[in-house]
Amino acid sequence: MLGGCGTGRTTVLRRVALHLAARGGSQYIDVERSASTPEGFLAAVTADSPYATGDDPRVFRDGRRSARDAFDALLRLLGRPGRQGAATPAFLLDGLLELRTFESFPGLRGVLGEFLDALQESPNRFALASRYVGRTLRLLRGRPDRFEVVHLPRLSPTEVLAALAARRVGRTDAERNDVARRVHALADGRPAYVDRIVDAIAAGRSPAPERFLASELAPGAPLYWICRFSYELRLHRARGYGALKAILGVLADEEPLTLSAIALRLGRTPGSTRDYLAWLEDVDMVGVRQKRYSFADPLLRLWVRLHCRPVPPEGPTLEREVQEYAASRLPRADPSPPPATAPRTATAAPARRPPRSWGLIEID
Repeated sequence: MLGGCGTGRTTVLRRVALHLAARGGSQYIDVERSASTPEGFLAAVTADSPYATGDDPRVFRDGRRSARDAFDALLRLLGRPGRQGAATPAFLLDGLLELRTFESFPGLRGVLGEFLDALQESPNRFALASRYVGRTLRLLRGRPDRFEVVHLPRLSPTEVLAALAARRVGRTDAERNDVARRVHALADGRPAYVDRIVDAIAAGRSPAPERFLASELAPGAPLYWICRFSYELRLHRARGYGALKAILGVLADEEPLTLSAIALRLGRTPGSTRDYLAWLEDVDMVGVRQKRYSFADPLLRLWVRLHCRPVPPEGPTLEREVQEYAASRLPRADPSPPPATAPRTATAAPARRPPRSWGLIEID
């Protein structure tokens, strides 16, 4: 199950765990939080596991601690069939790619490949989740059909409308529909952003989503911390931290841009810039279309524009930046129809349609 920061990936996995618990049991494992050393991870997994036996933490050999033995014991646990007459064991692992940290220990090169090979041979059931879409798809490339990839979709306008209705936002259906349209556009349909904005609107803190957005992106506000977590986490999982920050700053000022344009603004060669952009793509921070690069998350782009500077903007400057973002995201309504005119005669020239204030989205 693949989905970036704030897509509800962990929430869905925990709900699946609760559902399975009512039908025979399961074990949810937050790999991202508990992976330390192979020995420590094994001890944490087996401490409260319904599937553990007394010989699972067998991590000593000749009186010495062995990372290899601990990892092998973990694979045995995951591959052990359930007791006769009991439900098939089910393991739900959140943050699969964090197992790669074990590769720094002796004898554990290629840990992720070994791990997936063991799951393929296991008679048990598994649900795996990762916030890194591109990396996980490359890892699964060439694997058998037993691995089914599920991409968590963004919320639809109808789902945003349902969230507003559940919180009794809007006095009329028309007003609620308008608010839902605006929230969906500003949040790009991302559940974490939508949930935060809808909660604030329901609390009566702002009558309009775009006004609320300015206060919530101020330093220390909830949306500020959500965006900062996503920004810092992904950059620290990539290479070239400083150069990547510089590229994100360039794209925050203007996007989409070609490789040559980014290299020129960055003051680096196209070859090195291409590597930097590939590293950003690897952690799903930027995307490329028709050889032009842009942010994958428009709200995160606004956060970078606001806060990756010596002094974050305040007051009118902050509000102006948010209003410009809102103007670029919110759809424009069609102009009012022209007043009725007298019927055309046979010799009258055909009336021209009034020009529209909107057009097709320019992709290039």
